[in-house]
Amino acid sequence: MAAIFTFGAAAMAQESPEPKFEKEGDLIKGTFYYEDGSVQQMGTYKDGKLHGEWIAYDAEGKKQSIATYTKGVKTGKWFFWSSDKLTEVDYDNNQIAGVNTWKSDGTLADN
Repeated sequence: MAAIFTFGAAAMAQESPEPKFEKEGDLIKGTFYYEDGSVQQMGTYKDGKLHGEWIAYDAEGKKQSIATYTKGVKTGKWFFWSSDKLTEVDYDNNQIAGVNTWKSDGTLADN
């Protein structure tokens, strides 16, 4: 009986599942996982660099952020969700060009 308990405890202490990579045209889609197998983040690569949209989720499966890359460079609007606000960060050529934060009631927060 003790041997079975030890095996079960070892199985539960496993690390996160290996990331999954799939070819999609000229892109490679990467999916990364939490220890329980739920999706932690996913997005695409082009020529070995982050490229396109990346989405991250918390351990409960709620969206935490959406980001956009162009050949490894941060671009466009990025969004970050928390329990009480949504933050939008505008990137231009890897530099922050602007930040807006909205409260949970939909009003713009002071930045």
